Amino acid sequence: MTTSQVLPRSTPEAQGVSSSAIAAFVEQIKQSVDSLHSFMLLRHGTVVAETWWRPYRPESPHMLFSLSKSFTSTAVGLAAAEGRLSVDDPVLSFFPDAAPKKISANLAAMRVRHLLSMSTGHDQDTTGRLFGRRGHNPEKAFLALKVEHAPGTHFVYNSGASYMLSSIVQKLTGQTVLAYLTPRLFEPLGIQGATWESYVNGVNFGGWGLNVKTEDIARFGQLYLQKGVWNGQQILPAAWVEEATMKQVSNGDNPESDWNQGYGYQFWRCRHNIYRGDGAFGQYCIVMPEQDAVLAITSGLGDMQVPLNIVWDKLLPGLSGETAAGPAAEDLGRLLNSLALPLPQGAVTSPEAGRVSGKVYRFEPNPDKLKSLSLAFGEQSCQVTYGFPRRGGTATMVLNCGYGNWVEGMMMLTSPTQPSAVPQRVVASGVWSAEDTFLITVCAYETPFVITIRCRFEGDQLFYDFKPNVGFGPTERPQLVGQA
Repeated sequence: MTTSQVLPRSTPEAQGVSSSAIAAFVEQIKQSVDSLHSFMLLRHGTVVAETWWRPYRPESPHMLFSLSKSFTSTAVGLAAAEGRLSVDDPVLSFFPDAAPKKISANLAAMRVRHLLSMSTGHDQDTTGRLFGRRGHNPEKAFLALKVEHAPGTHFVYNSGASYMLSSIVQKLTGQTVLAYLTPRLFEPLGIQGATWESYVNGVNFGGWGLNVKTEDIARFGQLYLQKGVWNGQQILPAAWVEEATMKQVSNGDNPESDWNQGYGYQFWRCRHNIYRGDGAFGQYCIVMPEQDAVLAITSGLGDMQVPLNIVWDKLLPGLSGETAAGPAAEDLGRLLNSLALPLPQGAVTSPEAGRVSGKVYRFEPNPDKLKSLSLAFGEQSCQVTYGFPRRGGTATMVLNCGYGNWVEGMMMLTSPTQPSAVPQRVVASGVWSAEDTFLITVCAYETPFVITIRCRFEGDQLFYDFKPNVGFGPTERPQLVGQA
């Protein structure tokens, strides 16, 4: 690798990669997946293809969700290298004050390696039972749960186990995983501006919550591809890389599924002797040792197997080192530069605009906590003002959207009354899809989420629909009816 903090760039063919294979990958993605946000492909430590679907951008971080787990695992590996712990240490040894009065044999047998490999012995994911009411102790809650199976014998995907790893690192070092990793991993790799969400007790969630840029994901994968070496320095022990990315536990027997090829230490095994870290809605760090390649992807999709199938079918053959004649590098460049999230289609104005502009529509109490809504149609953009209940009055949130073009702004994707609500950077665009219907697309470009908002006006009523592209629960919400 270069000693520069900027990853080197090259044409695909100069690194033995077929431009036509990359083009075929992109074309198939366009056809089968409408929600990739970015990808970066490295071969021999060099970037050979990269793109962001506008308005996504290289300088913006992206929510990683469970891809965060692979970074938490790395923190454990570094702590082990410093002699702070062993993967064979009992989990109970770190939390003597949180241990239940009666300790089962299975709980006593649970080791750090079982947290890492999602083989704690629990019958189901523990996450939902760890976090909740204020003052709740997640560590104590985890240790109080029944451990149905002997640790090491039963795989179940368990973000609560990842949280426990984060808590162990913080207990041993006095630092959050983010603070601990900053001088040991992020600074050497040139990763800047990383953020990590924490529980109310100050512990990074571990299993999710990390936000970094696409190129940062690629750097992380390249470190693992290089067996922990960066700029000639052994940042992470090679033995840890080997142990973390090998099959530690079986997780199914479907040969066609990349979720059934085995699980390491917060890494998934894939087909083709490949491994990856991944997160909800399509955040991937794919490491291909035999091809000396890394692929970083961010997206907002429902079926996470589909992009992997396209990688194996279209891209992998182009990494064989045999570069058949294909499109010139500039042709591939034009294709990559043409990619964008589609803008909503419709008219920039309607006879209804003047009639409803500035009217305040009020809603009956509803689960979304939406109290009022007003749309002010200006010449260049529409200003949407949300009202939410606040003690003693109303809290407002303003969204600006262009007409057939993106306008930058900030928006909370959930009600500001929810404790987890934080403003997100967004771009928004609105059009009249019919004379009585104003359609708004909101792209929260540092997240997987794209929101479609439909406002249909009928007399003195507003029929309001809010639909995210993806979610952990139903994306269809009940229609709200506002009265002017």
